[in-house]
Amino acid sequence: MTTHIPWPVPEPDLPTGTHPALAAAALGAAGAYDRARRRHTRTELAETRGTGADGTPTMLVDEIVEEAIADAARTHGVNLLSEEAGFIDNGSALTLVTDPVDGSANAASGVPLSCFAGVVTDDGRPVEALTCWLDTGRVWRAVAGEPVPYRTSGRTRLDGAAISVLRPGPHARDVWWRVVERAERIRILSTTCLEAVLVAEGSIDAFADVGGDVHRIVDLAAAMLTVPAAGGAVLDAFGRPLEIDPDLSRRWSGIVAATPELAEEIAAAVRG
Repeated sequence: MTTHIPWPVPEPDLPTGTHPALAAAALGAAGAYDRARRRHTRTELAETRGTGADGTPTMLVDEIVEEAIADAARTHGVNLLSEEAGFIDNGSALTLVTDPVDGSANAASGVPLSCFAGVVTDDGRPVEALTCWLDTGRVWRAVAGEPVPYRTSGRTRLDGAAISVLRPGPHARDVWWRVVERAERIRILSTTCLEAVLVAEGSIDAFADVGGDVHRIVDLAAAMLTVPAAGGAVLDAFGRPLEIDPDLSRRWSGIVAATPELAEEIAAAVRG
């Protein structure tokens, strides 16, 4: 763990027409992550630097990448709501809602499963979402009211599904088993935002936090725009509304599924 991560981080393959603030944030995140990997060892990247606005530990890798995103937001004159810094008011009706490094532990250790996810909101209404798989530069984009070039698998039943889940906490193990025993294939990738776009493009049928109340709105904001545009659904297992809210102490048990029917069936299994 004392060694550096040897391979470079590619520049995101941004679609033409991406909102300038969102594009700058994605480019800034990838560039900062690349520099961080060249300058710091795995152990250093994973060092705890404090507690973020969401109440969870901030790693050095989080801090470095978020600084670049904050610079992008400031340059483009938009507000920022981010996992570590919380809400930064730059006097705009537009706010960039971001998870700077989703899958921080993966990013720090060199597991190539982490991403930047961001949404531009206009007075709280999501208008454009972008998710970038940092180790590949691959990007998924969605614009409110416009079609997307991918579709979910269309699966409607949990039995036989391929699903991705968060690791269960001690209080949720029975619930976790109740869900996963019905699926055909289970994966634990530890990166919600990336797993959500894999649902959107049909690579997996669903992703779920099985009752752990782990998710902040920054974890789910991009999926809330991207996945429904591809035919899927995003909801909370306990029926709480998903809202763009600067209060990062709020938590949800997010379910991202190929269809509303599958999302509701997983939610019912979580609730027992």
